[in-house]
Amino acid sequence: MQFPIAIHKDEGSVYGVIVPDILGCHSWGDTIDDAIKNAKDAIFDHLELLLESGEKVDIHHSKIEDLRKLEDYKEATWALVEVDLSKIDAKPERVNISMPRFILSRIDDYVAAKHETRSGFLARAALNEMAHEQ
Repeated sequence: MQFPIAIHKDEGSVYGVIVPDILGCHSWGDTIDDAIKNAKDAIFDHLELLLESGEKVDIHHSKIEDLRKLEDYKEATWALVEVDLSKIDAKPERVNISMPRFILSRIDDYVAAKHETRSGFLARAALNEMAHEQ
């Protein structure tokens, strides 16, 4: 999933990063490249900590064009950070779902050709769908 990040720099300071779509998530770096790399780690660690502590994980899916209009971010430099959410709290949990056999057969054919698992495919498809929902 891609997250927009707002990068700020005041004179004499490091580059500060805010992740507007994850409340309380921020980072920094000595260079812009460091700030972007550190933001990716901060997002992953922040979400993992929320899950471990049993808190609600509230992720928004904002567009940079919309965020740029907000007063807090008018001077920001923007970047997108890719974070693989399927790696957060990766402990598998067995669930029982039902779906038409035809669809299940199509999924199985698809994942076999890609050398992946049905569960991995369904998890990734669910995350992609939620990421595109506004």
